[in-house]
Amino acid sequence: MTDDKAEEFEGLRPLLFSIAYRILGSVAEAEDAVQEAWLRYAASTTRPDSIKAYLSTTVTRVSIDVLRSARVRREEYVGPWFPEPLLSDPYEDPARAAELADSVSMGALLLLERLSPLERAVFVLREVFAFGYEDIAEATGRTESACRQLLVRARRHMREGRPRFAADRRERVELATRFFDALKDGDLDGLRGLLAADVQMTGDSGGKAPALARTVVGADKVARLLGSYAETVALIDMAYEPCEINGQPGAVFRDRTGKVFSTMVLDVLDGRVQAVRSVINPDKLGHLGPVADAWAAHHEIQQARRRSR
Repeated sequence: MTDDKAEEFEGLRPLLFSIAYRILGSVAEAEDAVQEAWLRYAASTTRPDSIKAYLSTTVTRVSIDVLRSARVRREEYVGPWFPEPLLSDPYEDPARAAELADSVSMGALLLLERLSPLERAVFVLREVFAFGYEDIAEATGRTESACRQLLVRARRHMREGRPRFAADRRERVELATRFFDALKDGDLDGLRGLLAADVQMTGDSGGKAPALARTVVGADKVARLLGSYAETVALIDMAYEPCEINGQPGAVFRDRTGKVFSTMVLDVLDGRVQAVRSVINPDKLGHLGPVADAWAAHHEIQQARRRSR
């Protein structure tokens, strides 16, 4: 029976992780929620009518509880808070491909932060995974009527924060290629030409790594900052690999030994880069591989700059 349970669970693991990640915005917390769902399922002595419904309910309830406690930590977080970068979503459903891709973007996950834990869970289950209201009510411990009301509020909050126009995939890829080519060459004019006039650049360090003291706004300021960043990359032999992060164009930056230094994600809309978001908090990068010592790198950069003067 245990082997059968394990096989059934593994078949649903991608879905469970994808639900938990969208509710929590954290890879580590999502993995913990999935593991907790497995422990409860393995310990149960009765067989549910629907294993998918049972496990989805369990991982949703665990995620809601975790999110409620995480809200306090996020309110005390040092600097801007971004979701943990996700290189690939393990769950695939061709019928829901557009919803799945959109809901995992940095922008969408940040909008979800505006919702209460219950609103967030209802929105994810209904809008992203198309769960029925009966299953959503079971997962959240609310009536179907209450879940409908929660969804109305969640939709309103999400709609208010969404951009007016979305870029198609080809446009995003082409612009990102030009962006990272210009970054590699330190081409400030090339970078400036790709940025929206009111572009924003922000870094999430959690106070655990050197990062921007504030959000930088405006094409000229962001282009100069990116130029300085390109110089820094060259000074300490850092490399970066363009890749898709949270369904958006981005890159993973690594030090000379291959350890992860940071990630960068681009919001592309209306033919321009609207936002540049970097995650450098080491606590959010461990799932991508061994993490570099950002403070040591910062010290090396300062020394290299002094020698080059």
